[in-house]
Amino acid sequence: MTQDRLVNASATEEDVQYEVGLRPRSLDEYIGQDRVREQLQVSIAAAKQRGEALDHVLLYGPPGLGKTTLASVIAHELGVAVRATAGPVIEKPGDLAAMLSNLQAHEVLFIDEIHRMSPAIEEILYPAMEDYELDIVIGQGPSARSVKVPLQRYTLVGATTRTGLLTSPLRARFGIVHRLDFYTEDDIFEIVVRSARILGVPIDPDAAREIARRARGTPRVANRLLRRVRDYAQVRADGRITAAVAHKALQMLEVDEHGLDEVDRRLLRAIIEKFAGGPVGIASLAAALSEERDALEDIHEPFLIQAGFLDRTPRGRVATARAYDYFGLIAPKKDKLW
Repeated sequence: MTQDRLVNASATEEDVQYEVGLRPRSLDEYIGQDRVREQLQVSIAAAKQRGEALDHVLLYGPPGLGKTTLASVIAHELGVAVRATAGPVIEKPGDLAAMLSNLQAHEVLFIDEIHRMSPAIEEILYPAMEDYELDIVIGQGPSARSVKVPLQRYTLVGATTRTGLLTSPLRARFGIVHRLDFYTEDDIFEIVVRSARILGVPIDPDAAREIARRARGTPRVANRLLRRVRDYAQVRADGRITAAVAHKALQMLEVDEHGLDEVDRRLLRAIIEKFAGGPVGIASLAAALSEERDALEDIHEPFLIQAGFLDRTPRGRVATARAYDYFGLIAPKKDKLW
């Protein structure tokens, strides 16, 4: 169910197909995340002036905010290639060793979902990040010996939605750590206008603003909504996305002015109706909704918390006064014990 949601920030096959053409290639083209962008510009410029590899970079935050895009932008700014993989894909130490030994000087290795690497793979990565060498064991039993293989100085860019699951030794080896936050409505508006221009879709500013308002502060969701509204405009209008066309399309898609869809409404209603507004533990909430716990924590909750509909407390999740107001209800007065 989560994967089918229009406002799901995780990538689908269709997203991957379109995102390649929509992604910015340089920091100047990259919209939003101003603090991160400015700090990376300085770090990259300094590394290039010294003729050194950029420090290893860790990017974390909710899905759909541009971590993969930023990894490609970093490589472009450094003038080097980027080799991409994902934590779950690296099954054997030899797989990682092959990738690392094939890297040229200053190249970027991007590992998505880096928190999902196995401990055996992490052990290989520690000396590779810190000392730029591989520890390879040759032979077995008493005759086994360790051989150190030097690597070119490279930059590892790791991305994760679950920074709390990273081990301390791994996190400590990243010299540059940045959190990507949800985008402002103005930034998403610029992204929608830029994407419409690249897709060749005529769009009015008011319509772009309407899409931006409902995109949950997430570029991937904004681009997905734009594509669906474009389809509606092509079939039900003259192809141009006006404010009226955007409003009707988004109404049909059941994404309201807050960016909430039926799954969000069901989650909030469950907390209010089944658990008296909370607090409720994540395991109980996942069981009530027939959802995976990880999906709730990674996909559903971050935006609802950011938008002020949900609170995460030591005792569990709590529906806020804004959630009650959203459904036309009056929030009960409770003693705050959390």
